[in-house]
Amino acid sequence: MTEFANDPGPEIEKLVRDVESRLVEIRRNIHAHPETGFDTIRTAALVAEELRAIGLDPKTGVGRTGVVAEIEGGAPGPCLILRADMDALPIQEMTGLPYASTVPGKMHACGHDLHTSALLGAAHALKQIGPRLRGSVRLIFQPAEETLESGAAAMLADGAGDGADMAITFHNRPELDAGKILLQRGAATASSDEFKVTIRGSSGHAARPHTAIDPIVGAAHIISQLQTIISREMDPAQSAVLTIGHIAGGQTQNIIPDTCMFEGTARCRTAQSRDRIEASFRRICSHSAAAMDLEAGIEYVRGVPALVNDDAMVDRAATALAAQFGEAPHVAEGRSFGAEDFSLFTERMPSIQILVGARIPGRDDRVHNSDYQPNESCIADSAIVLARMATELLR
Repeated sequence: MTEFANDPGPEIEKLVRDVESRLVEIRRNIHAHPETGFDTIRTAALVAEELRAIGLDPKTGVGRTGVVAEIEGGAPGPCLILRADMDALPIQEMTGLPYASTVPGKMHACGHDLHTSALLGAAHALKQIGPRLRGSVRLIFQPAEETLESGAAAMLADGAGDGADMAITFHNRPELDAGKILLQRGAATASSDEFKVTIRGSSGHAARPHTAIDPIVGAAHIISQLQTIISREMDPAQSAVLTIGHIAGGQTQNIIPDTCMFEGTARCRTAQSRDRIEASFRRICSHSAAAMDLEAGIEYVRGVPALVNDDAMVDRAATALAAQFGEAPHVAEGRSFGAEDFSLFTERMPSIQILVGARIPGRDDRVHNSDYQPNESCIADSAIVLARMATELLR
């Protein structure tokens, strides 16, 4: 096995820059043909074709529509996962770009088209330098990151994480200048749990409320009480969010209905906070309803956990990426209450999410927006990040 003679940075840079224009073409192709959830059939076929073109043997249909490929190193060692998501969002695109979505009501408004092409770029570079690695790189192209039914869970159930020792994912960041890197310590995202509560009373005429049991008044009282979970039951140092996003009850103005429903989400950054919120939620709904002679039907569904970055991997990333780009990445404590199903990988093995700047000068973009226009330079930047991290961890 031949070792890296010197700093691998210049070689990685050249290998990625050589295919940068092709990566942009791939991104625009995917962008024009967005697919949501597990329906990433065309995207997965394109990915598999590109992987075969560089000499890999991809496995398709993993986690229904995911793609997995292995790059073997020149000597035994650990297995590193590099993961990108492939799915789009149910949004009508309004950018007016020449390569805008051709599918009504669907758009790559979170940049997963960037991620897919960037991982293909990293694959190209790592295939060339693979014989100098100790261990292997497992490329995972995942569907259904944006949906409640998790693509990560489906791929892990199909064995995509079996035998792996560590994992890396990445995300474009439009709030960050292109060329900049952000690393986060601790929980980079929050857990995401969904709930639906149906308050059951007894209907009657609005003019004779004493003959009914009003579920709307009960729901309003319970919703107010639920706000005290965050303000009075949680440690102020352990941030959490509980939001009611939908309430519905009744059909007309002069009838007290039989039921009133509300639903929402709970977001937490620690497992302890997550357990505490669910227990308090169930207690308040049940006891408050009973106090008003009502019944509360509670559906509380746990989604993905918090994505917690491994401290040692953050330290190694800070060193390696500073050497690669000539500038130290910014390192901060995680603060987001968004959710990301890569967290299912972080529960199983040391992992890290790396954020790559995607801002176009003069624009104020944000993801999940119908006019989202990220800087395509982040494709090559992300590919370089992934390839450099692989050489750092598998040298």
